[in-house]
Amino acid sequence: MSLLHLAKRNAWRKPLRTLLLIFCVTVAFLIYGLTASFLNGSQGSAGASDDLLGVMNAAGRTQPLPMAYMSRVASEPGVKTAAYMTRMRGYVNVEKNAVAVSAVDPKLIANVNGRELGLTPELVSALSKTRDRSLVGRALAQAQGWSVGQRITVTAFQTARKDGSRDWRFEVAGIFEGESASTDTYFMLANYDYINAGRARGEDTVDAFIVRPADGMSPGVLAARIDALFANSASPTRTQSEKQFLEAFLRQYADVGLIINLVVGAAFVTLLMIVINTMVFAVRERTFEIGVLKTLGFSPGQILTLVLGETLLIFAVGGALGLILAKIATVLAGPALGLALSTAVLARAVSFIVALGLVTGLIPAVNAMRAPITAAFRAR
Repeated sequence: MSLLHLAKRNAWRKPLRTLLLIFCVTVAFLIYGLTASFLNGSQGSAGASDDLLGVMNAAGRTQPLPMAYMSRVASEPGVKTAAYMTRMRGYVNVEKNAVAVSAVDPKLIANVNGRELGLTPELVSALSKTRDRSLVGRALAQAQGWSVGQRITVTAFQTARKDGSRDWRFEVAGIFEGESASTDTYFMLANYDYINAGRARGEDTVDAFIVRPADGMSPGVLAARIDALFANSASPTRTQSEKQFLEAFLRQYADVGLIINLVVGAAFVTLLMIVINTMVFAVRERTFEIGVLKTLGFSPGQILTLVLGETLLIFAVGGALGLILAKIATVLAGPALGLALSTAVLARAVSFIVALGLVTGLIPAVNAMRAPITAAFRAR
């Protein structure tokens, strides 16, 4: 009979106790899977770029910048490509159904960020054909049920047209996929010329310039140089990487990363206390049997492996169930939350399963290994 088979029989010696332990492990890894999926998804900053820079008004992201800055930004040494973008937030049908529109120059945005967004030459060409065309991200298209060729109306919250209306009409020219699951695709791309020509205020201004540094150019150094260009102008700039911007944006509401780490840490610490306490008593119940095994020739190392194998089995089953439930939850949550249970998250989860299984089993395993045979027989 193998040690694995013995560990399995010992684990299921009291099915109710084992099921409760597996349930605790499942809940802990469900919490970990969901929180890690949020941080790794499109609404977190884990998938954001450290190289892509955003140049915005130093007075705040709601303040525009003159379009005239574009030539100076693009000609700065160390800038590989640059593009401009204006944001427009609105809703479709009802105010709760909010959507975001990024007005850009199709060819410029494709040069700067086309790979990350999944902008193929066909999509860029389709967007460029007429001013009122748009590209819709896969997540947004799935959530809204939109398809190519459909005409939609976005009612802007703030961006009014020259005729006083806030209704902007678009034709869906294509759907962009994004490079990976962590890429945010819950927005639309529209032609800047269409928005700029039709809006009542803010003509020839942008909300941000998007810059990709040249090869070998430090993003931090380039950001400082760009900001120095406009330090004494009427609209000074603040340049940040995409990741820095998202982290700062999330911290406006709370330190999401710290909160999530505290929640996950509390779950794992509680789990450790429960499992260690339970396994210590479980091994103490089997003191006589451990003495018999030693009498039959089982070495201290085999006794240690037997107990550790039992805890690892419990963690493997519970952890796998928790991650499966987390994956199901990410699918059912819909694209708006942007949850992404990536391979990296799964790899970290597996390492946690092994580490926690070994840590929780170590104390009872060492006690079992060091227990004298005579003491084990007296426990009968």
